[in-house]
Amino acid sequence: MNFDQTFLFALFAGVFAMMLWGRFRYDVIAFSALLIAIVVGVVPKEDAFAGFGHPATIIVALVLVVSRGLVNSGAIEIVMRVIADGGKSVGSHIVKLAGIGAALSAFMNNVAALALLMPVDIQAAVKAGRSPAITLMPLSFATILGGLVTLIGTPPNIIIASFRERTLGESYHMFDFAPVGLACAVVGVAFVATIGWRLIPKSATERNTGAELRDIHGYIAELVVGEKSTAVGQKVADLDEVAEEHEVSVVGLVRRGTRLPGGARREEIQSGDLLVVDATPSAIDAFVGALKLGFIGEEKHRQAAGADLEVIEVVVPQDARIVGRSSDDVRLLSRYGVTLLGISRRGKRFRERVRRLPIEAGDILLLLGPVERIEDASMRIGALPLAKRGLQVTQHGRAGLAAGIFGLAVAAASFGVVYLPVALAAVVVVYVLTDIIPLREVYEDIEWPVVVLLGSMIPLGIALENAGGTQLIAQSLVTIAAGTPPWVVLTLLMVVTMTLSDVLNNTATAVIAAPVAVDIANSLGTSPDPFLMAVAVAASCAFLTPIGHKNNTLILGPGGYAFGDYWRMGLPLEIIVIAVAIPTIMIVWPF
Repeated sequence: MNFDQTFLFALFAGVFAMMLWGRFRYDVIAFSALLIAIVVGVVPKEDAFAGFGHPATIIVALVLVVSRGLVNSGAIEIVMRVIADGGKSVGSHIVKLAGIGAALSAFMNNVAALALLMPVDIQAAVKAGRSPAITLMPLSFATILGGLVTLIGTPPNIIIASFRERTLGESYHMFDFAPVGLACAVVGVAFVATIGWRLIPKSATERNTGAELRDIHGYIAELVVGEKSTAVGQKVADLDEVAEEHEVSVVGLVRRGTRLPGGARREEIQSGDLLVVDATPSAIDAFVGALKLGFIGEEKHRQAAGADLEVIEVVVPQDARIVGRSSDDVRLLSRYGVTLLGISRRGKRFRERVRRLPIEAGDILLLLGPVERIEDASMRIGALPLAKRGLQVTQHGRAGLAAGIFGLAVAAASFGVVYLPVALAAVVVVYVLTDIIPLREVYEDIEWPVVVLLGSMIPLGIALENAGGTQLIAQSLVTIAAGTPPWVVLTLLMVVTMTLSDVLNNTATAVIAAPVAVDIANSLGTSPDPFLMAVAVAASCAFLTPIGHKNNTLILGPGGYAFGDYWRMGLPLEIIVIAVAIPTIMIVWPF
């Protein structure tokens, strides 16, 4: 290997290790790696930031904005009404829910599709008296599978199409992915709806039932002891009876900003102290009333909004702005006028102050604030509501207009009349001009970490390809499968790509694996299309871990899953996807 190859392999190994470590966000890691590559000289300075103007990057950003327009118009709400009834059997509910989730994901961002359907599924679980863990994982997997069907369904498809245009002179069209993607999606959804959901561990599915499902986990919260509180003068231990009556655990006491050692059981409670409790939202509310307690920032909220306050539960996705930061860091109360009441972290307790605790992906936050502020605040920190929002922002009556404009753009791009990025950009402009999307939301709805990741990884991937690194990987895979038919190499490529995608971001995986696919095809003297299609499917199908795909991270907290719960349904699903994809690819995209 020459210097460029050695350095780039080492750099990618460092990127993979840092992403697996999880200490820093993936966009920071990727951008730092790009800067290092530029300084060393393996990425030419004139190509340093070419990735940010790459068609794949632009399309991903535009699809996110278009998704918001479809939501704002009420087009998605009409579809969601179909699955509002959760009283049916689990199997039939999952078939309907997963089918609609997969269909939505084919034409909008699959994270957005899950975010829309997750509250509906949780409410259906409450109505049916079953744990949301039974249906949330099938829903997540279905929205991932649905993205396989179209060019804009998932970022790996966009990357593969752009790479084909750069190397072969012609991109894939909107529905070129449909034959293989649809076959995998249909069989995959059928599996999760009939067999897959039964493989979820009972420790997750039996954790909560009935009315308790509304409060998925207990929250660690801090409650203000005011002058009029009946807790003043009592010892913490003296509150056991009233705490037990309201199903609350008093786990600590904060005085003058410092949490006292242990549980402070023998400490006499003073006015101005904060009681640290572990309870569900409804239990916290009842406990506050029983002891005449209060919430941090409550006076400020009531001065701003009178008595019109709202409490909502939100889940923190992997790339949320607040991940790795605390409520104090983002100035949630002073800047947005919203209080972080409590944090639920899969039943874990912690010693840190609630407002100072760094938030992790998968956490569920309990927020208190004026109804006109709380939704905006949750959106700005990147959290997604678990219940219906306090404000209705849907532009009723514009569903037909929004869907029609989007459908026209998709048709124009599919028939080659308009370049896809231009068609999507035109949709965004029309949405803004017709006020389907307020201008400020155009920028807020773009997942900037994904844009930075793509913009950084594309030049690195091109550098690795130009240095001959991807050819070395391809030759190694061909050597391992020497003397076997091309479909064996195709299967091996899918397995390797899926394995990478289970532990890394699927976008980064696609950027690296796409040139490897073409190099393998060149080595075998076959068409590159079957190998590119294999990479497109494999890069998206990350079902073994909660970190392989954002959707899996998003359901981690609400479903009460453990890290090791995913592979039980995910491993057979990945095997099924490979078993379906390989023969379908060989028929539709022959060697």
